[in-house]
Amino acid sequence: MVDVNVTNGTLEQNEINAYVDYVKSKNVGKELVYLNIKVDGDFVELEYKTESVPFERIRRITGYLVGTTDRWNNAKRAEERDRVKHDVSAE
Repeated sequence: MVDVNVTNGTLEQNEINAYVDYVKSKNVGKELVYLNIKVDGDFVELEYKTESVPFERIRRITGYLVGTTDRWNNAKRAEERDRVKHDVSAE
């Protein structure tokens, strides 16, 4: 839920939603924290704050896509520990 504040006037909900969508479209991959809309006649001033959306790193290990190996059983941990790691060095 985005905190939206309108000052110096009023806006209909569909206009507010359009400004929220506009700011989100300009900040893809970020979460909108708040949006302040200051009405000045026919113009508006937008002030907003966004935050990066946290993500989990996914790797392919021994044929599985995993974030971490903390939920693996002992056999799968041994398989990961004993695998052969290939060195790809540029010559």
